[in-house]
Amino acid sequence: MGKKVKMKKIVEKMNLRNLTPDVDLTEREVEVPDINRPALQLTGFFEHFDSDRVQIIGYVEYTFLETLDEETKEHIYDTLLSYQIPCIIFSRDLVPEQRLLEKANAAQVPIFSTEKKTSEFTAEIIRWLNVELAPCISIHGVLVDVYGVGVLIMGESGIGKSESALELIKRGHRLVSDDVVEIHKVSDETLVGTAPDITRHFIELRGIGIVDVKTLFGVQSVRETQNIDLVITLEDWNKEKEYDRLGMEEEYTEFLGNKVVCHQLPIRPGRNLAIIVETAAINHRQKKMGYNAAHELYKRVQQNLTKK
Repeated sequence: MGKKVKMKKIVEKMNLRNLTPDVDLTEREVEVPDINRPALQLTGFFEHFDSDRVQIIGYVEYTFLETLDEETKEHIYDTLLSYQIPCIIFSRDLVPEQRLLEKANAAQVPIFSTEKKTSEFTAEIIRWLNVELAPCISIHGVLVDVYGVGVLIMGESGIGKSESALELIKRGHRLVSDDVVEIHKVSDETLVGTAPDITRHFIELRGIGIVDVKTLFGVQSVRETQNIDLVITLEDWNKEKEYDRLGMEEEYTEFLGNKVVCHQLPIRPGRNLAIIVETAAINHRQKKMGYNAAHELYKRVQQNLTKK
């Protein structure tokens, strides 16, 4: 069974106006993260009709409907609604005719409207549905937005993940989730992290208890979702283990088949984790922009050797 999103949640998130309030939305769900503009269907062509998608009627479809005679229009409405589509959404605050609303009520197909332009609304709902319906796992960790880089901090319980996140928040960065992070695979390149509804904006600090970050530090200290760009795994310092001191080769960890750059960070008294995480995020951005400090050092060493 694939993931589904409740129609009521779509209405709330997309700020839709319900034109068929008598249609029961309680059990109605959407499971396809895409939309269909039924232009061909309004001409009578219903082969290969994506009836399991949200149907959006824009200005072009609306004006085409106005050109049809009453009998043709009646037939198109009946056929369209017979497919038990999830819903029909009229963009630009376009008003469907009363006959369609009556038929939709009878067929128990909800009709909504939005004031947004068709292309703008289409992009927004596809992006949101892609996140909501993406494959998802929950992992133990803390997700923080550091200079626009989504940093997932992992490690054993009690190692200092939440304390590091709190210090980062005090330094002006933003919390996405503490303790449990829900990871959604939006595409083969993109992982998006969110917090479970029940723990959103809360941090647990051992010895103090639960802290509401949004209340204490303001709305600028939290965000709802964030791409996961970098993983930092905290671990106890092991003097027998050799740690990477140059960063010539990047290591990766994998979630839902997607690879993410990963750093092992040894913990020792006196190390300021927040500054190290901050620096790792900036360094990651710098690498994305084409500059690698380790490669630059290697190049300087080579040049120095050739001079001799």
